[in-house]
Amino acid sequence: MAFTKEEKATMMVQYQEWVSRSQAVFMLEYNKMAQKDIDALRAKARDAGGELHIVKNTLFSIVLDNLGYEHGKLLEKTTLVGFAFSDAPAFAKVVNETAKSDIFKVKGGVLDKKAINPAQVKALADLPPLPVVRAQLLGVLQAPAAKLVRTIAEPGRSIAGVIKAYSEAPAAA
Repeated sequence: MAFTKEEKATMMVQYQEWVSRSQAVFMLEYNKMAQKDIDALRAKARDAGGELHIVKNTLFSIVLDNLGYEHGKLLEKTTLVGFAFSDAPAFAKVVNETAKSDIFKVKGGVLDKKAINPAQVKALADLPPLPVVRAQLLGVLQAPAAKLVRTIAEPGRSIAGVIKAYSEAPAAA
C-alpha cells in the first residue's frame, strides 16, 4: 500500500514524538505474527510504561537520523518498535521475555542515542526494577546515619550494662 507525502509526513511526526518521549527504543523482528500475539504483547508493554508499534523502516530511519540517534542495521526486515516512556529496564524485560517465543526476535535498540545489541538489551532487562533500585539507594544512604547513632549510643549502653551487672551481683559479706 502506497502512502501519500502527507501521510508519510504525519507518520514521521508521530515517530519523532514517540522517540523524543522515550528513555529507550527497542526493535524486534516478527514472523508469523497473529493479532492475539501482538495484542498480548502490547498489553504487557503498556503495563511496563511503554508502547509497541509497527513502523515503516525507511521513515523511521530518517527520523532517527534527524534526531542524531545511532541505529546501524537495526531497521532491516520487519520491525516492531517498542518505546519505553517511563522505565527502560522494565520494558527491556518485557521485550526480552517476548523474544523467547519463535514469533519475535530482539534486533537491538537505542539507549541515550547509542545503538545497543541484543546482549545489551538482555543486560538492561536483568537490572532490578526502579522501585528496588530506589530502596537499595535509600538503604545505602541510611546506613552511615544508623551506624553513627549506634556508635554514639554504645558508651551509654556499656555503662548501663555494667550498672545492671553490679546490681544483680550477690552482695559481698
